[in-house]
Amino acid sequence: LQEFPVPAMDAHKYKRGHVGVFSGGPSATGAARLSALAAARSGAGAVTVLSPGNAMQVNAMHLTSIMLREAGSLEEVQEFLMARHPGALVFGPGLGPKPKVGDFALQLIKALEEEARDEATANHASAMVLDADAITSLAHQPQAMFEAARQPNAPALIVTPHEGEFGRLFPDIAGDKTMSKLDKARTAAARANAVIVYKGADTVIAAPDGKAAINSNGAPWLATAGSGDVLSGIIAGLLAQGMPPFEGTCAAVWLHAETGSRFGPGLIAEDLPLALVPVLRDLFDARTAAQ
Repeated sequence: LQEFPVPAMDAHKYKRGHVGVFSGGPSATGAARLSALAAARSGAGAVTVLSPGNAMQVNAMHLTSIMLREAGSLEEVQEFLMARHPGALVFGPGLGPKPKVGDFALQLIKALEEEARDEATANHASAMVLDADAITSLAHQPQAMFEAARQPNAPALIVTPHEGEFGRLFPDIAGDKTMSKLDKARTAAARANAVIVYKGADTVIAAPDGKAAINSNGAPWLATAGSGDVLSGIIAGLLAQGMPPFEGTCAAVWLHAETGSRFGPGLIAEDLPLALVPVLRDLFDARTAAQ
């Protein structure tokens, strides 16, 4: 509870953290918008959807408080990184399970590493949430991702696979019947040098240093399309506000599950960002009471 971000009285929007969310093409933009709204509702002061040019109009029709920027090339993304220094990025939802998506993810990790090397931006250590299609797209070259994550200035990586995606990225670990889900998540986190969110009814969060947590408030109502995109946005929103990668990810998983439990039957992913508000209010009230 003490790690949970509370904005200072003099905070402006960029002090509250900036999240960038990558959008898919014109027929696959919804996932990014779900992530973006969740990042904003979780407290990030500014959220930008990074869209390919052919999806700009579709995204513009559906976004109001969320900013929109064309970023279909690595050069355009680098311009965004240098101009805005986002605290966290979400990469994967709606991008499609294609090898070029995995290649772009690796280029993006390298770009964040290069930005962090710049003394002028050393205080803008970025985190990157890899979800959905990004995970599948990296399955043909997982070692390249693991090596990129081990570079001295690499961003903190948070990888959020469900059971099928976990098996594609870590086939040997997934197939080891002697290991528990907790052991598998810990082994994968150490190998990847990333926080692993092994999703399911008993979601396990594991860090490279061996720390791990099992989320106990999972809700069946969250088994709906787009729910994972919302979780990625909450994670990014909390990390952009300065929460440590493991603790912020654990908090996001709990918030996501608690929101689903409270909403109950009839839940769809679009409900989650707004339904997060009363859960956050209770947390802030509890923190105030504890002080």
